[in-house]
Amino acid sequence: MRSLRVRSDRPSNPQAASALALAVPPALALAILALMTPPPVIAQQSAVNGEAREVEVTFSKDVAPILQASCQICHRPGSVGPMSLLTYHEVRRYASRARDLVSKRLMPPYHLDTGVGIQDVKGDWRLSDDEIETVVAWVDAGAPEGDPADLPTPIDWPNEQKWQLEDVLGPPDHVIKSKPFDVPAEGGDTWWRPRVPTGLNEDRMVMAFETRPSFPAGRQIVHHAIPRLLRLNEDGEYRRIQSLSEYAMGKIGEIVPRDAGRLLKANDMIEWDAHYYPMGYDVTGDQLELGIWFHEDGYEPEFDQDLRLYPLRGDIALRPGGTAMTQGFHRWDHPVRLDSYQPHGHVHLHAMSVQAVYPDGDVELISMVTDFDARWHHSYIYEDDVAPLLPTGTVVVLTGWYDNTAENELTPDPEIWYARGARTMDEMSHAWMAITHLTEEGYQRLVEERERKHATDGDDGNRN
Repeated sequence: MRSLRVRSDRPSNPQAASALALAVPPALALAILALMTPPPVIAQQSAVNGEAREVEVTFSKDVAPILQASCQICHRPGSVGPMSLLTYHEVRRYASRARDLVSKRLMPPYHLDTGVGIQDVKGDWRLSDDEIETVVAWVDAGAPEGDPADLPTPIDWPNEQKWQLEDVLGPPDHVIKSKPFDVPAEGGDTWWRPRVPTGLNEDRMVMAFETRPSFPAGRQIVHHAIPRLLRLNEDGEYRRIQSLSEYAMGKIGEIVPRDAGRLLKANDMIEWDAHYYPMGYDVTGDQLELGIWFHEDGYEPEFDQDLRLYPLRGDIALRPGGTAMTQGFHRWDHPVRLDSYQPHGHVHLHAMSVQAVYPDGDVELISMVTDFDARWHHSYIYEDDVAPLLPTGTVVVLTGWYDNTAENELTPDPEIWYARGARTMDEMSHAWMAITHLTEEGYQRLVEERERKHATDGDDGNRN
């Protein structure tokens, strides 16, 4: 028995459960549009002398703390949100829209489905059910302001760009920059692939990476940026080893588990793969940055981890008003741990799932992203005690669904064809996965440790 994680509750929506099938008809790309439905409106109540009575939900007391904790990081002057949500009058203007987006779990923009697959992820942006119900109830009550004295103390948001992982890990130990690049105001997709040295004078083990564009211009013109690790081979040539990190709009970074590591050698090189798209203004000398956090000197991890792009195969021939589906199948010749998962596509990718087909034939839905939005990418980093442990011979199945119908508000024109390609207007089909490569002995030990923990916690011992 392989006790890998605590079994999730049964999916609340039967359509979500249908994603467990390996061969899914393309028509499901439309069916899954209905997966996310708003929760019912609630009336907050409290008990007084044994009787329930309604309690007014106000902006100052109930809604403002939610916005401060989960929304204002983006929705404030100088940040990436299209409007500021700092004051009552700013929020009141968008109350109905906020209700719609929050109830459908489209805001905050964190697309991991609830109720299916692994739910314990690091840095989860999603609002709780209670927070969603509070926002809905407030709007339905007419969006009352309440007593301004109940407002939380305002946050002094920094004006400068911060590393997203800085709040957890402190400032990075080392930063590697790309060579400068001039992006014109007009034109099409442009790629910039300079090579730069790491700047290290000794070999180091890395515990976290974060790639970021310049601020503020780079956050608009950078489609994606990937620092790829190059290492000298026996012939004295630099060869690509792996991707260290990947930036796409909204993404934070990669955190390596404590028992794993990624090695940077002093004579390694970084090859930047930067995809720029002009946005109507000139940007001179733009540079990308890779922030690196190291393990302490002398740290020797038990396992190695790497981050790679895992492709989904098949035609993405999106006819006018049409849909498509792709799949990818991946297997290792040794046991592995899946540490993180990030679907990647452009404006037509609507959903992507990752499943495990175990050697005994069992199938597990690991994660499902139903409402993918290319404007916000996330690397879903699993908590240490639930990251899937996959025995030798396990097949990981990636499935992507694409939508070129009028229901997809992001498609530029549902009346024309779209196909696979690298341009912004084309479509892509792959997932980023961080994999820790285990030994057979290490795999068995991790499984046994997890089984003991689950037994202590009262788990039923199921793999799922």
